[in-house]
Amino acid sequence: MLRFVTAGESHGQALVAWISGLPAGVPVDLDFIARELHRRQLGYGRGGRQRIEKDQADILAGVRHGKTIGAPIALRIENRDWKNWEKAMPVEDSEGAEDAQRRLTAPRPGHADLPGAQKFNFHDARYVLERASARETAARTAAGALAKLLLREFGAAVLSHTVAVGHVRLERAASWEEIASICDNLDSPLRCVDPSTEAKMKAEVDHVLRAGDSVGGIFEVVARGIPPGLGTHVQWDEKLDAKLARAIMSIQAVKAVEIGTGVSNSGSYGSEVQDEIRYDRDRKRFVHASNRAGGLEGGITNGEDVVVRGYLKPISTLRRALLTADLNTKEEVKAAYERSDVCVVPAGGVAGEAMVALTLAGAFLEKFGGDSLGEVRRNFDGYQQQLDNF
Repeated sequence: MLRFVTAGESHGQALVAWISGLPAGVPVDLDFIARELHRRQLGYGRGGRQRIEKDQADILAGVRHGKTIGAPIALRIENRDWKNWEKAMPVEDSEGAEDAQRRLTAPRPGHADLPGAQKFNFHDARYVLERASARETAARTAAGALAKLLLREFGAAVLSHTVAVGHVRLERAASWEEIASICDNLDSPLRCVDPSTEAKMKAEVDHVLRAGDSVGGIFEVVARGIPPGLGTHVQWDEKLDAKLARAIMSIQAVKAVEIGTGVSNSGSYGSEVQDEIRYDRDRKRFVHASNRAGGLEGGITNGEDVVVRGYLKPISTLRRALLTADLNTKEEVKAAYERSDVCVVPAGGVAGEAMVALTLAGAFLEKFGGDSLGEVRRNFDGYQQQLDNF
């Protein structure tokens, strides 16, 4: 079983990721992990924090001589901003820390501030927001990079692009080649495959920035090279589309998830929605004439691209603050403002790639699992032969 957890606060010393279940012998490309972390920090509309942090993952355990050893892998990502928060958030019980603490008693509508404070009986939401912060996705991105490296060994890749920012939407499907190209282009402001649409998206971000507001959007994650047969239909909690939906929904600010063209499918007729099947004799594989199902039927991958969309609400921190009630006085006040982003859709896409990669890698190992990469490869090759002979 592939498992991972993260730890750390937004302004703590570091973020930590722990991942267990990767087979021994998977090559670990440190430059690739660093590039994934860098991609997460990019995007038009990001805040000042991205100019402070230069995320780099230090691997503390589980990798030796450039390969996994079958043991749990521990990664650490330093928070450079910690030097500005040491007095406000010390680990030890230090004298005078209460005076230096940057208390937050004006919870932001739409954030975890209020429900988290009530849950843990804090009359200061500082520690709630520190863990609820999307800064945590840096640790997920590092873990997801390891999952991508496993999938890459078997010819699979996971990428993303921006479908919508605010009221501006890409009104056509993007090809895999376009998505791969825009992911390679680190200078793209919003990772949209259509330049004219991207320019309109950028103008939308400019508009909300001037207004002291924020803007949400839609990112699409596409996984190519995923074999048919991952996941299962036999139990509700083992369906792979359900696992993917949960993974994407767990990303901060995501409020809806779509598999394939599920939203538009719901308002269509069956004859307009189902993907017709044919057999490709050259490839010895069944293929579909379209991919409205997003590569999953009955909770099982069908060999087409896996396509998952995350719908991000506008982030909750606004320079033009909304009204709230103080946690202590209960009086009406303006919501707190923390240094923040205006638009995080491209970054959300990179976090989405990580979560999809981790979920697919987990399903991959459930089907082909072994203690070493060689054993997994033998199991995978045997299944490919089964498909050839089907």
